[in-house]
Amino acid sequence: MKNIFSFFILLLLAIQVSAQVNFIYAGKVYYEKRVNQYQLLDMDNDNEWAQLMKKNMPKIVVNDYVLNFNKNYSLFQLIKENDDTKYIFGMKPSENDKIWKDLSKNRIDMQRDVFEQTYFLQDTLRQLEWRITGETRDIAGFECKKAVTKICDSVYVVAFYTDQIPVSSGPESFSGLPGLILGLAIPRLYTTWFATKLELTEPAGSIAEPKLKGKITNWLNLQKDLNKGMSDWGKSGPKYVWNALL
Repeated sequence: MKNIFSFFILLLLAIQVSAQVNFIYAGKVYYEKRVNQYQLLDMDNDNEWAQLMKKNMPKIVVNDYVLNFNKNYSLFQLIKENDDTKYIFGMKPSENDKIWKDLSKNRIDMQRDVFEQTYFLQDTLRQLEWRITGETRDIAGFECKKAVTKICDSVYVVAFYTDQIPVSSGPESFSGLPGLILGLAIPRLYTTWFATKLELTEPAGSIAEPKLKGKITNWLNLQKDLNKGMSDWGKSGPKYVWNALL
């Protein structure tokens, strides 16, 4: 009887703790994206062109993005193009780029400018093999758990997600974790995305599906197209492909 009584006491405490957790199902997350352009150019450090570029462009470029989300949909996009910043050729973000995810149907629609070509990707959400570690860190006031995966076979990705926002989405095309991704890092691209603030919205609030356009493609054909177009770019080619496939 004593053990049964102790069990019910623990159960009641667990229910009370659970009730105190305020889960968030809708809102806007603002992200700061930072790219170390000098490190990217270090891939071709002996190239005179790379050295000249270093003298004429900032080391770190920063851009602000917003993710509108609810339990069923999310929309990720650049807030405003930064015309005052100089970028490595082909790496400037575009206000035309938009990523729409239908989380209830496991679908993604993405419009992305790659040099002179605009692509309209329609496919399922990318199935990534995430490995959740025991590490945590605080991002924008939320405790986040660390998870790692790979894209394009060998490109390492680090993500930090929060259980307090049980929405399986995040910046760029990334998803598939049991909470919203508030921090993201891709070391080989010297690029990070970290949330700076969260604005709450009504859970039932609608997110307008964007009207996208461009050359219709999917994940497989987009990667084939990019690899073919940049096959003679030497060491510089892969980073443009990886960036376009984020």
